[in-house]
Amino acid sequence: MSSSPILVTGGAGYIGSHVVKLLGERGERVIVLDDLSTGNAEAVLHGELVVGKTGDTELVSRLLREHSIDTVMHFAAHTIVPESVSNPLKYYGNNTCSTRNLLQACNDNSVKHFIFSSTAATYGIPDNPDGCHEELPTAPINAYGTSKLMSEYMLRDLSAASDLKHVILRYFNVAGSDPDGRIGQSTEKATLLIKVAAEVAVGKREQLKVFGTDFPTADGTGVRDYIHVTDLASAHLASLDYLRDGGASTLMNCGYGKGFSVREVIDAVNRNHGSPIPVIEEPRRAGDPPALVANVDKIHATLDWQPEHDDIDVIVQTSLAWEKVLMERRHNQPGD
Repeated sequence: MSSSPILVTGGAGYIGSHVVKLLGERGERVIVLDDLSTGNAEAVLHGELVVGKTGDTELVSRLLREHSIDTVMHFAAHTIVPESVSNPLKYYGNNTCSTRNLLQACNDNSVKHFIFSSTAATYGIPDNPDGCHEELPTAPINAYGTSKLMSEYMLRDLSAASDLKHVILRYFNVAGSDPDGRIGQSTEKATLLIKVAAEVAVGKREQLKVFGTDFPTADGTGVRDYIHVTDLASAHLASLDYLRDGGASTLMNCGYGKGFSVREVIDAVNRNHGSPIPVIEEPRRAGDPPALVANVDKIHATLDWQPEHDDIDVIVQTSLAWEKVLMERRHNQPGD
């Protein structure tokens, strides 16, 4: 194990905080950089939290130098797809330009390893949606996917021109929460299906909207590959070990390689909640692919990674449990 700390950008956010938890439990030293625009300081369970922006090259360079950091895990990003369509420059500014500044600081300070949080949105609407493999052409259809793809290109080109080695993980649909119940997804106005459905179940929202029931799928609703956030987090630790062992720069899908339809997810929520949640059906949204499922052959061939929560009921159970934690916290706030 390296004695050098790891810089985790966006480590107070949903996915980053789960990675920080696993890193801390393994005994790694962690420096978290987060501007807390969407993250929460209390979600950082290990290491030191520095409040600041990833695009602040001077700040990042100082952190890299002072702590002799040789590894960066980069999660900091805006991630709401509809917002990226209505406000693209916000996404190019934060996701792409800030990543460029971060990479400049890494290059200036001889960082060796870089693990990047990317997305299946880089594929757009793939021709063979039942198993997206990494060699598929990228054709993002929104600024979120494009901003991430541009960051992939920068990282690829910098690694080719320097000694930096990287792992890019393209996430599919991340869901669930820490099984210990200490952290979870606290994003306001979240758009991810399982999070929204769990909010409906606990009464935070009135109903769940299903966008599209006429897709060419088994039950007419969209099919997605849902991965539990703790399994996704453990893939980052496996990526870290891979790079420390001398692994070459690579890009991999991160999912389970199987899909569940919207209706199947709703059934799982109803089953675990104990009663049906209110649902209304809406027309399709522009640009939603009928199915988006990962081909995961590469990640299993490359990393020493074994998912432990590959079960839609476990994903839903941990999501529901976290929503109850959030409701209890809100109820217990002073002045309520």
